[in-house]
Amino acid sequence: MNLEDFALERFFARWEFKAEMLLCASDIEGLAMREVLSMADEADRRRWDELTLGYTESPGLPALREQIAGLYEHICSDEVLVFSGAQEAIFALNNVLLGPEDHAIVLKPAYESLAQVAVAAGAQVSRIQLRESEGWRLDTSAVRAALRPNTRLIFLNEPHNPTGGLSDRQTFDGLVAIAAESGARLAVDEVYRFLEFEPANRLPAGADTAPNAVSIGVMSKAFGLAGLRIGWIATRDRQLLARLAAFKDYTTICASAPAELLAVIALKSRARLLERSRGIVHSNLALLDDFFGRWSGTFEWVRPRGGSIGFARLARAADVDRFAEGMVHDTGVLIMPGSVFTDTGNHFRIGFGRTNMPEALTKLETYAVRTLG
Repeated sequence: MNLEDFALERFFARWEFKAEMLLCASDIEGLAMREVLSMADEADRRRWDELTLGYTESPGLPALREQIAGLYEHICSDEVLVFSGAQEAIFALNNVLLGPEDHAIVLKPAYESLAQVAVAAGAQVSRIQLRESEGWRLDTSAVRAALRPNTRLIFLNEPHNPTGGLSDRQTFDGLVAIAAESGARLAVDEVYRFLEFEPANRLPAGADTAPNAVSIGVMSKAFGLAGLRIGWIATRDRQLLARLAAFKDYTTICASAPAELLAVIALKSRARLLERSRGIVHSNLALLDDFFGRWSGTFEWVRPRGGSIGFARLARAADVDRFAEGMVHDTGVLIMPGSVFTDTGNHFRIGFGRTNMPEALTKLETYAVRTLG
């Protein structure tokens, strides 16, 4: 397997722990360990205190799979496979489903491993371009036109990274129908699910839409627990789950025992966690609405519909890569140029899931006044 460098992760490897503030982070502010443990009931606290650091069950702690299954309408605990983060889930799914004779459809821009792992597995990959001028909306006719007889996988991301876009129900249902008609499998990266700005706009989980459809979830985004490195795949296709479990034997084998138990505790209190996450997002979003209103003509964006990120554009002649590098050196604040996503439109990803975003945004504005006028 010959994998291209993961530009996003190489970018973070350079800057994430050197920059003072990440105005491009995709996750929600992490909780302190004491906050998570304070949510534990008596039984789970006792399990935590008595936990031994041995191997865990490869499919995932049964109690954890039960809690994850509760996030879906038609999934039971035996239809959940736990991974060490969503990245491992993406890696396993692409490698199990795709080979040199296969074709996949993936959006662009996107979290690049959705496409690059498929390419490394030998598959042909068609990218469906999302455009700012069209509100980053996904055109179902473009997906249909990209279908081939050997299309095995249609990979969506709802809500979408990096744009924060979210398909309407009619579009999503159309994509479900296209997958069913073509025989392709629908996989939906749903790591930002439950962070829709309007709950009424929440889409059905991919795994709930068809017997062979797949949902990918994680504790990192909506639940604010990136450090646990707990992700999962949910699907009613048990044959696929068996193949994924066999593949996982060659990667992590099992997840971390402490992380799994902490995830159980957190998911039992998921309403509390999601309320906290939405509070951070909505508070920061109001500041961004004001910022983009005042800086119209210099900074533009299509207002996201969900998640904790958006894909803004530096509308002036200045190059956003140079602007970003100058700003991090001058102010310690990091934004992520769109070139990380192979974008050429002078866009940058802005994140609003951190509690220090107001201070970071103020520093961005001060730097913009000084350098852009």
